[in-house]
Amino acid sequence: MNFKIDLIEDKVEFFDATDLRELEKKIEVKIEENKMILLGVHSVSHQMHVTDKGQTYFTAVVHFKLKK
Repeated sequence: MNFKIDLIEDKVEFFDATDLRELEKKIEVKIEENKMILLGVHSVSHQMHVTDKGQTYFTAVVHFKLKK
């Protein structure tokens, strides 16, 4: 039986929250988890939206890449 182990080289994750601090906490947790599989943050993109009722909604996309 042959085993072949491939490393994850790229990973994109999406996050959302109604509070900016909550969004930051979610991202920080994932950064720590991805460090364990040798992935580092390559880029972050984020947006904020205000609903008709005045509530804020935050989203983010984080691109992780293999650390070399």
